[in-house]
Amino acid sequence: MRYSKLVFVLVLLAFAGALTAADPFVGTWKLNSAKTKYKTGMPPKEQTVTFSEEGSDLHVMVKGTSSDGQAISTHFTVPTAGGTGKIIESPYEAVSAKSANANARDTSFSKGGKVVYTAKAKRSSDGKTMTVSVKGTNPSGQKVDGANFYDKQ
Repeated sequence: MRYSKLVFVLVLLAFAGALTAADPFVGTWKLNSAKTKYKTGMPPKEQTVTFSEEGSDLHVMVKGTSSDGQAISTHFTVPTAGGTGKIIESPYEAVSAKSANANARDTSFSKGGKVVYTAKAKRSSDGKTMTVSVKGTNPSGQKVDGANFYDKQ
């Protein structure tokens, strides 16, 4: 009887640990310029995206340099389960996100109540790379349509 209670408690703890595991995007991702391709506009010269978790929110910080040499700095939070987030620093007024599955997240940025930029992130199954398809008006004000490729650091 004592053994079965111990096994039950260990299984319960393992299950609880799996439920509270970090979001699969958490970490630092660096732009791989050689793989990044755009149909419209120019990709950033360099960029680092950092995802961190705090409670039920995912904090996203983007730092880098645009194609024309301007500094890129965006910081926002979104619920890990998806929904409306909070802009901390950005040229956008609002942000919302949703998770399609554990390895895919769609983020929309708005100005004046209208979505003006979307970023659809897909993490590779091995967790080493991330592709972000972007479309709309980027933080530098340029019209873009392309795919940014990132390597996990």
